Parts: sequence; structure tokens; C-alpha cells
Amino acid sequence: MQWQAIVDFDGTISEKDTTDSVLARFAEPGWEAIEDDWVAGRIGSRECMERQVALLRASPDVFDSFVESFAIDWGFAFFVRVCQRHGVPVTVVSDGLDRTIHTVLRRAGLAGLPVIANHLEPVGADRWRLTSPHASRDGSCSSGTCKCSVASSLGRPATILVGDGRSDFCLAERADLIFAKNGLIAHCDQAGVEHRPFSRLAEAARILDDMLTGVVPAAASHHIKDLING
Repeated sequence: MQWQAIVDFDGTISEKDTTDSVLARFAEPGWEAIEDDWVAGRIGSRECMERQVALLRASPDVFDSFVESFAIDWGFAFFVRVCQRHGVPVTVVSDGLDRTIHTVLRRAGLAGLPVIANHLEPVGADRWRLTSPHASRDGSCSSGTCKCSVASSLGRPATILVGDGRSDFCLAERADLIFAKNGLIAHCDQAGVEHRPFSRLAEAARILDDMLTGVVPAAASHHIKDLING
């Protein structure tokens, strides 16, 4: 089986939602009201983030210095090594900010990983603009980064999804193997989607390593065994 791994960033690789942290530190008043509109379903995440990013007030140097302090789950490096050992390409796919993700991964020594996310672009001394080069082309997805479209474009027939929240819900309906935490667990439970819960990425990495080497835990379903052996 030719696998590809798509790993969410905020709340999955990062310890907390880095976009919310950036907005809380640098956005002018009003960003939380925009967030409320998104949570209530009145706007999509793409519109939400475009409007919020327009409220940011920080120079690029100040912005980068701030995000360099963000903590990650260091088990991600172990997860990447496991995937590399089994020939599984890892792509960080996020509905967050590419500049933040690149800065954090570079500090963690993981700068070579491909990143697909919304593009954060400085405009002038302390203003910013958001573009979404990986949005759904047909408008069927309101996210800035359509993870289903990205998964299809990466070219391998079987997808491993590692995620934690709303931006992962759609792909969770289509992925072949899902590692879930936080809100993604609740979504999978409600939708009847088979998944492997995890709290730390090192735990997910060990489970994946066992699966790909054929040491499948006894509790694993026949469906997952079939996928691994397929």
C-alpha cells in the first residue's frame, strides 16, 4: 500500500492554536467577534481568517520573534522518522498561517517538510494580507485550505490523517487511517468514523510503526489490518 501522511498543525503539532495566539497578541479589537461568526457558522474559515488577518498590526521581525517561542509536541519528529523509515511522505496541511508554521518548524529542525497552508503576506510596515492558494476551486469548501483537495493532489492512493479539529472533519470522512485527538475524536465518534485516539504524537508514531511493520495491536479491526496489508 502506498501511503501518504497529512498532519494538521495547530493543536496537533503545535501545543496550542498558534493563530489565536497571534491574533490575541497583535490584532486590533474585533477579531473575536469575527471568530464568533465563524463558530456560529455564519461565515467560513477562509472569510474569517482574511478579515482577522487584516486586523494584525506587527512588523515582520516582531511577528517572527513572537512565533518562534511557540512550543510543539516534540513527538512529531519521531512521527516523521517513523514515516520516513516506511517510505511514507509527510505533508503538514493546515488551515492556519504558513509563515507561522515555517518559522516554528525551522526552529525545531524540521524545515525541509512540505507545508500547505494559507499564505500570510506582509503589506507595508506592519500590515498583513491573507491569501488561500489551496482553497477549493469549485467553492464547495469554505476553508482556506481544503484538505480533501490537497489529499487528492498528493497522488498516493491511501491517506493517513493526523488531526484534532474542525478543519480535519471533511478529510476524516475520506481518509484510510485516522489518528484523532480533541474535537476530531468527538466528530469521528458521532459520524461513526473509525479512528485511533491519541494524546501525544509519539503515541501515534508507535501505533503507526507497529501497523506498518505488521505488529498490529490485537484491538485493531480487520478493516485496518486489510488496509495495512493491501
